[in-house]
Amino acid sequence: MDNGQRVLHDAYRNWGTAFTTEQRHALGLTGRLPASIESLDEQAARSYQQLTEQPDDLAKYVYLNALHDRNETLYFRLLTDHLAELLPVVYDPTIGDAIEQWSHEYRRSRALYLSIDRIDDVRASFRTLGMGPGDVDLIVCSDAEEILGIGDWGVNGTDIAVGKLAIYTAAAGIDPARVIAVNLDVGTDNRALLDDAAYLGNRHERVRGKKYDELIETYLDVASELFPNALLHFEDFGPSNARRILTEHGEKHRIFNDDMQGTGAIVMAAVMSGLKVTGQRFADQRLVVFGAGTAGTGMADQISAAMVADGLTLEQARSRVWLIDKDGLVIDDMTDLPDYQQPYARPATDMAGPTGTVDLLTVIETVRPTILIGTSTVAGAFTKEVVRALCAGVDRPILLPLSNPTSRIEVTPRDAVVWSDGAALVATGIPADPVEHHGVTYYIGQGNNALLYPGLGLGTIVSGASRVTDAML
Repeated sequence: MDNGQRVLHDAYRNWGTAFTTEQRHALGLTGRLPASIESLDEQAARSYQQLTEQPDDLAKYVYLNALHDRNETLYFRLLTDHLAELLPVVYDPTIGDAIEQWSHEYRRSRALYLSIDRIDDVRASFRTLGMGPGDVDLIVCSDAEEILGIGDWGVNGTDIAVGKLAIYTAAAGIDPARVIAVNLDVGTDNRALLDDAAYLGNRHERVRGKKYDELIETYLDVASELFPNALLHFEDFGPSNARRILTEHGEKHRIFNDDMQGTGAIVMAAVMSGLKVTGQRFADQRLVVFGAGTAGTGMADQISAAMVADGLTLEQARSRVWLIDKDGLVIDDMTDLPDYQQPYARPATDMAGPTGTVDLLTVIETVRPTILIGTSTVAGAFTKEVVRALCAGVDRPILLPLSNPTSRIEVTPRDAVVWSDGAALVATGIPADPVEHHGVTYYIGQGNNALLYPGLGLGTIVSGASRVTDAML
């Protein structure tokens, strides 16, 4: 391959028709491009027109991926110029659809793949990148066990890390040449993938236990040694691992877990905004979280910590939190309660129902929460009865149906506004159009981590902070 071909095939170096005559001569591109020399503005205008002609958001996602693969400068120009519009295209919710087809649509890789079947190759895999200790600012990794609201997608979840890094660059200006996307391929429990002849990942069930921990420890040790200045971002790990990894390794390594820490912080921002309307304090709140996984419990941790900062004891703060999981209200006589749920488990005698379980509506009617958060991915779980019971308990409840993609949201913004007659203070985890109700336009806030982690990551990198601390969040 001659030098001109190498330039045109290198997305980071290729400027396409923006190369000047002098640059074309110097790079061996004479005669390899149309005669017109365009500005980046002109290139971006044409690309945006092509983008808008795509039939749907998934087609736009595919178009942008192709642009990313051939001209990274133009890709990021287009993304930064239209970030609010394209954020739901390059990431949530459209990326969920793309992930389901990833192996079938595979064309090239933008990630590093670390296999649990070849742990000894972790160091060699990083070495193939040819990057030195001062060359990397950020690494995003995922084992893809809990992708958005769609669950376990194995190696198909690679683009979760790629998409996160694209947003870090577009929203915070982090150099895309100084980042790495990593997929930790530990297998998958998704039977449809294992039975799919096109699936590109390890064809066995998820490996857990000692060998899984060995891969995590090896990844952290090698990444921290080779790239000591890099922030290690963890994304979409399962609830049994996300908190444990952060707890066990957070003091030793420069770790940020977006599902726990980022989600908790962005929800705190939403609650703070709501309290400005209600005029209340954190110490006044009663919180119900429907969907008590890693993210939901992380939100409870953040809000209860704010209650403590507002004057309550830790015991008092936790007594104002009710977690509801697939088996109903989390109570203390349930078997195999995850360690992160145990501090919030209610006495078994609380609100005991005829079957021993307590459902969401019963909790709402009994507790009269000021804040209701949904992280369950159970579409429609916040029914008209639930929303009206919520509003019967308090004048202006904070209602946060945060599950995504759109097909998994607990209540649509329109229904939330109509059923609450405009009383509920609503924010969602996905972009939502304004809602008109009785002559009033309600603008729906977006509790999306993408509004937080780029700035947090940039601040961590620029400041040289050795850890991501609770106070930073």
